[in-house]
Amino acid sequence: MTTTQNEPAAPSRRRYFSFSAIVIVVWLCLFGVGGMSFASLSDVVTSDRTSFLPESAESTHVASVQADFLGSDSIPAIVVIENSNGLSPTDKQAVTSFQEKLPEILGQDVQTSPPIPSEDGKAIELIIPIPSSMDAGEAVESLREGITQATDSSPGLRSWVSGPAGFTADLLEAFSGIDGLLLVVAIAVVAVILLIVYRTPILPIITLLTSLTALCFSVLLTVLLARSGIITVNGQVQGILFILVIGTATDYSLLLIARFKEKIAHAPKERAFTAALAALKEVAPTILVSAGTVAAGIFCLTFSDLRSNAALGPVGAIGVLCAALTSLTFLTAFLVLLGRHAFWPSKKYAAHASAASADPTDASAHGVWARIASTVRQRPRAWAGGLTVLLALGCAGIPALDAQGVPTSELVVGYSEAREGNEILHEHFPQDSASPAYILTQESDMAEVASLVRDTEGIADVSVTSADSPSGFLPLGPDGAPIPMGPKAAEPTRIDGQVMLQASLADSAESPAAENTVRTLRERLASLEATTYVGGETATTIDTNDTAIHDRNLIIPIVLAVILVLLALLLRAIVAPILLLIATVLSFGFALGVSSWVLSAMGMGQADPSVPLYGFIFLVALGIDYSIFLASRIRQEALEHGHESGTLRALTLTGGVITSAGVVLAATFAALAVVPIQFLVQLAVIVGFGVLVDTLLVRSFLVPATSLLSGRRFWWPWTKVES
Repeated sequence: MTTTQNEPAAPSRRRYFSFSAIVIVVWLCLFGVGGMSFASLSDVVTSDRTSFLPESAESTHVASVQADFLGSDSIPAIVVIENSNGLSPTDKQAVTSFQEKLPEILGQDVQTSPPIPSEDGKAIELIIPIPSSMDAGEAVESLREGITQATDSSPGLRSWVSGPAGFTADLLEAFSGIDGLLLVVAIAVVAVILLIVYRTPILPIITLLTSLTALCFSVLLTVLLARSGIITVNGQVQGILFILVIGTATDYSLLLIARFKEKIAHAPKERAFTAALAALKEVAPTILVSAGTVAAGIFCLTFSDLRSNAALGPVGAIGVLCAALTSLTFLTAFLVLLGRHAFWPSKKYAAHASAASADPTDASAHGVWARIASTVRQRPRAWAGGLTVLLALGCAGIPALDAQGVPTSELVVGYSEAREGNEILHEHFPQDSASPAYILTQESDMAEVASLVRDTEGIADVSVTSADSPSGFLPLGPDGAPIPMGPKAAEPTRIDGQVMLQASLADSAESPAAENTVRTLRERLASLEATTYVGGETATTIDTNDTAIHDRNLIIPIVLAVILVLLALLLRAIVAPILLLIATVLSFGFALGVSSWVLSAMGMGQADPSVPLYGFIFLVALGIDYSIFLASRIRQEALEHGHESGTLRALTLTGGVITSAGVVLAATFAALAVVPIQFLVQLAVIVGFGVLVDTLLVRSFLVPATSLLSGRRFWWPWTKVES
């Protein structure tokens, strides 16, 4: 058959193959460049909590001038040495020997405190400031090796390196598995699921390659943004980015391949490549709108005052959009080149295509999903009402999760030398002299402020920083005046008419009691006419938690509003978006409630305030993702077969692929649990469980049942669909 002058010529197979090859080569180049940026990602990741706080926070203001007063920007490591039988002269000599070797151990001179013996004579405390120019993790590791060697010859002598530097080192070690173990576990889990779904080696390989390419590209963009100073990235953002990109890219790939299966069996053998293009044409709008909705929901985190939350906004949005882009281009190019060979050695695509063309109510063709559709059609009211009540009951468990903050000592899951050392330290040294509260005030108000600080319950001692003093501070008398020390009278350090007081806490700096002390101190200082700012480790924790709670209360309504508007624009309806959003929010509440009980039973009942926020962002954004896939197919089928039949057909035809996508996403988020950080373990439980609930219950039963009960009103005010 020849084409007329007005009839377009048949697409050239060679032209499409050449273009697909170019697309693959371009993405593989980006894969290589992005892969090399993985090494740079660790360079832009920071663990300094103060850097995530807004400039308006008191602890941020104090931290900005703290180095000027203290003479250096350092983080203290506390070495504690204990002999439960009492320290002998030999034990004390071992400590002295260790202190003398510190320049050799750390590679530079540091001014440490003198060895501080405990009143019970069983322990010695040594405070070692780690300069900001040194890597805290490496420095603490060197200290631990050095003190172990120094005390090995003394029977009964045990040692720990704790304090802020010790906790930082333990966190860095826990996060070290993010770009290694986490990726390996996530990829292995996804590979196993894909092999079970496809029963062919080729599709899992190109799907994983697509996901890894999206990840490399998003890492490259993240590093560029971090280096330019636009965002601040921590280990949590890094880990979530990996999981989010791998999970969403795999989901979008599954949807594209499922539609490819439907098309390829009906395409002539010599033109099998057109099936990939036809699948792309049909599925691209849904994937792009879905990715845009998820990206918009995550991007709402940029409204956060906490920079660690704000960073995940653009980073997560970029990751999701990269996942969609690679799935629609890189994967499509492979499918164009491979055609039916993508399913080698399986012929499953033929059975899938046959089932897709069959009546969706035919259980012999569609099996379990036809039976589910039939069950929902028979009793839609019971399914909708019963599941709504069940989900609402599950929300009752939400209060079981105390999301007001977690002590620094509990951030690492499993063994932590810093945590164990901190416990030993406070057995022998009641007050926390290594992590004081710092109070910045005018010199003219020093006496009044010092007197109030000293009278505050929970404060053990008050001093003022002094560069002239050998110890770095001067004690203050009852009248708030400095007490001279040494042969040369030292003076407080003054900068722009300000001085910095140090208030030793009677309780561990990371304990709830210390937090209450600092909060009380701030309230009392606010009653003075003097301008004061309270900072330090405890104050930073308080400001971080308070900011996170503020962010949670602000961002959740914004996310709901944004997603509702986007759904209304997508579906061109008002009722459907509202019902879908209510179902998704109920699913989130149920997942959070049940997970709260589980986490409490696991001893993780306390959580960072950002845990519910992150859980909400991911479960609502990703949960609505699956509802978009289903609702889009319902509308497509309803236009041809009517609303009721369209709902049942959509459920039957998309049930398998959306469930597979949900299982993949749940498994990838569950992989976060391999990183021994409480925040990530809690997020793994909540999001992993929540995605399964949304996929298996809400999208499979509640949404179709609600659609059937609503009838044509589901699409109001869009009324083109027949009943």
